[in-house]
Amino acid sequence: MTQVTAMFVMFVLYGLLPVAGLYLGYRGIKKFTAPKMLEYKAMPQLGYIPEKSLPVEVKTALEQINEKGEKLRVIYGDTNNDGKIDDKDTVTETYIMIQNLMDRHVPLAVADYRRLHDLDGKDGALADTTKIKHSNVTGKEALLDVLSTINTQFDDLLNASYHQDGQKLLATNRYLQKRFDNPTGNTEIRKLDSNVSSASSDVSSDVSIQAIESPTATNVSAEDIKL
Repeated sequence: MTQVTAMFVMFVLYGLLPVAGLYLGYRGIKKFTAPKMLEYKAMPQLGYIPEKSLPVEVKTALEQINEKGEKLRVIYGDTNNDGKIDDKDTVTETYIMIQNLMDRHVPLAVADYRRLHDLDGKDGALADTTKIKHSNVTGKEALLDVLSTINTQFDDLLNASYHQDGQKLLATNRYLQKRFDNPTGNTEIRKLDSNVSSASSDVSSDVSIQAIESPTATNVSAEDIKL
């Protein structure tokens, strides 16, 4: 081993590896001790929110809005039922309202509450206990009222969609019953089938008669067949 090689090995063993180990250990400890972040995929504008910065009731309400909003986006956004929302779908006022609630109103309400939550630096005690001036609610209660209103609106939209689709099923069933249980319609179908059968038998008879009246006049011998 040359002197240069020995110096390189020493650098790796006693220089590079310890530094790398310290860096990876620091990153691991930092990640382990970092606060848990909340993410709502249907509302990306909310970003990542520290779990401790939101009360349990608020997190529950946001989870419900996130789940219901995603369903409503598909119901009212995928108008051509191709499994995706794109330029081929018809934009409706209901879909725009859902988008505005999830992309604008919810993130703004949560951001306003978080500013109140961080004012005193005591785990949101001010926002949870102090009444807002000229009102009878705290900052936490005001946010829960906003989220409750949105949640109720989403419930109404889901119920409306359920009953609307249910009425379509009932109408389809009524049409099919009327179509297949109508005696007149069945009689017409049987008549049509009878006419088709008669026509087929007549065609077969004509072919047989023609075959009898026009037999082949000449015999074909093996010499007439060309390969």
